[in-house]
Amino acid sequence: MAEHESAQARLDKVVMLIASNIVAEVCSLYLRRRDGSLELVATEGLNPGAVHNTHLKPGEGLVGLVAEQAEPKQFADAQHHPAFSYRPETGEEAYHSFVGVPILRGGHTIGVLTVQNRTMRQYGDEEVEALQTTAMVIAETLAAGGIVSDEVTAETRRDSNARFMGQPISESVALGHVVLHEPRIVVTRLIAEDVDLERRRLQQAIEELTGQIDDMMERGDLARAGEHHEVLEAFRMFAHDHGWRRRLDEALATGLTAEAAVQRVRNDTRARMLRMPDPRFRDRLHDIDDLSNRLLRFLSGGTETAATGSCPRDAIVIARTMGPAELLDYDRQRLRGLVLEEGGVNSHVAIVRRALGIAAITQCKGVLEAVEQGDAAIVDAQGGELHLRPTQEVISAYSDKVRFQARKQAQYAALRNVPAMTLDDQRVGLHINAGLLFDLPHLDQSGADGIGLFRTELQFMISSTFPRLDQQTRLYKSILDSAGKRPVVFRSLDVGGDKVIPYFRAGAEENPALGWRAIRMALDRPALFRTQIRALLRAAQGRELRVMLPMISDVSEFETARGLIDRELTILKKHGRTEPTKLMVGAMIEVPALLWQLDSLLPLADFVSVGSNDLVQFLFAADRGNDRVSGRFDALSPAALRAFRQIVLAADRHGTPLTLCGEMAGRPLEAMALVGLGFRSISMAPASVGPVKAMVLSLDAENLRRRLDTLLEERKTSLREDLKRFAAETGVQI
Repeated sequence: MAEHESAQARLDKVVMLIASNIVAEVCSLYLRRRDGSLELVATEGLNPGAVHNTHLKPGEGLVGLVAEQAEPKQFADAQHHPAFSYRPETGEEAYHSFVGVPILRGGHTIGVLTVQNRTMRQYGDEEVEALQTTAMVIAETLAAGGIVSDEVTAETRRDSNARFMGQPISESVALGHVVLHEPRIVVTRLIAEDVDLERRRLQQAIEELTGQIDDMMERGDLARAGEHHEVLEAFRMFAHDHGWRRRLDEALATGLTAEAAVQRVRNDTRARMLRMPDPRFRDRLHDIDDLSNRLLRFLSGGTETAATGSCPRDAIVIARTMGPAELLDYDRQRLRGLVLEEGGVNSHVAIVRRALGIAAITQCKGVLEAVEQGDAAIVDAQGGELHLRPTQEVISAYSDKVRFQARKQAQYAALRNVPAMTLDDQRVGLHINAGLLFDLPHLDQSGADGIGLFRTELQFMISSTFPRLDQQTRLYKSILDSAGKRPVVFRSLDVGGDKVIPYFRAGAEENPALGWRAIRMALDRPALFRTQIRALLRAAQGRELRVMLPMISDVSEFETARGLIDRELTILKKHGRTEPTKLMVGAMIEVPALLWQLDSLLPLADFVSVGSNDLVQFLFAADRGNDRVSGRFDALSPAALRAFRQIVLAADRHGTPLTLCGEMAGRPLEAMALVGLGFRSISMAPASVGPVKAMVLSLDAENLRRRLDTLLEERKTSLREDLKRFAAETGVQI
């Protein structure tokens, strides 16, 4: 009760001070309630008995008009305005002139501040601006808490119990607390002591911001995730916009600090855009937020992400978009979940996420506008849901789900040492995808047959400088030591596209996924490629070594790369070093052009591996990192499955070992289809080995092959539902 009275006393003091400073006979404060109505919570000049007893419906009266349009309004003779709503309990019939300003938070009106006088008068610009500044101070105070009632408080904070839908990129559930990848800067100093100094600070921050954006555009780092190019173009447009800069300067002129001016313009701009009928303008709201947040970080000197600070032990990281290297900056012991507003389910950050074993969803639109640092959160990566500030009932339900999941994992663990054998005695090799040392314990934990794909580029992506020969050698030796007798397939350096090495600038490209990357870069920079091969050969002394070449699009590329490898092997022998007991060089089939070169390639390769992520995206010309198109195709469509079957048949003809290491191998339904097509070796994220093994143990592969042969002749659309029916009819665990 004492806290309630203290809060009310503060509000009463606020309206009294405003009335005296602006020379007004009345100053009143209205706040929005849960139901959208406006409640009079404090007044100087009106009848005190009206406080908490006067309520205006949404849009009602002049106060409702200010709230609805989210902009200042003034009237010399308010009582004769068509929108005027007379409330006898207030005693306002004696007052004629009226000015009201919205109290904005995140572009939303959470209240209205008004002043009134008996005389008919027009208020000056300086008086209105002073009221706007005061309203901004009130908004920040309200956000910090201490308001008069629970009904009113609810609308000053972001909504509780919020639920968002997204696309799952894992199969787990995580309970924790929100960490904003790019922390918001809280503006605490609003009133400037030296306006000229604040203007210089803002100008310097804008120059730093525009310089950073221009530099990113020139470097081509913009391709790291989905629509990043579009985002940067929007940033650059806003950052160079004269109207935006003019509004910032006008806000500074009212006596605000540089930070408060940015906050004021952000609120005003968001308020206008929220009320525009064209949805394209509303879609740009997050651009305004991102630009303002970046500018505030430059002003505060804090330009780093949350990964550089101390995260809670149950961190749920939320970001608009993120590159794989940025995700790897986080302490994986503290990271429970990841939520992205943008990005495809097969983007490289999604792949890295699966390697980390955390719950994650993407395409979770609008979440950054609704979340605060430290909010309780639940990431349901099975259903593609995010629950913010969940109720105790929701927490209890998900706690039960986590316990059920743990029991399910225990069942999978019981299968760890059981060979993956189908009901008709077809042995299927289940391997894991890896990329860093911390992936190695997953080999034993999952019971995998080996490492089907070791992504060597991750070491390069997390290093601040190019890894030296001895550093690479130590890593590769550690991997082989940990694997023991189990096979390890090292993929040579595959960078470019959305996998950016911070110390290596490749130049801007219009279509980086189709550009200078992987084996193309290696053949143009043979010293880089040969250094890696030399490290692999030294690490594999006295052991078998398997090297896989990515992004082969022509047989000649494989032959050239194989020649460079043989040259390094010759040098190794010449220096009397122990060579590998066996060297196997394979090719990734991920460029559609290879589908018509298989009879030329397969006799030359010791093995081949289908990179289904890239192969499918190239087949459908749909960027898997762009959420607008990544969901437009299905890997279980006839076109994709026929391409996979063509590869299986060709590998059988030439007796070339074949595997598949794309993300679809880790989903039981898709993995079932692959086994039915004839794949007998697949590689996946470690957490997927258990569910896929359970599927294999319950599958009759020959029965499925016959069904697939029929379906691929009959169907023109995705076979997904047909395969689900097959699993249900035959008891396959998917």
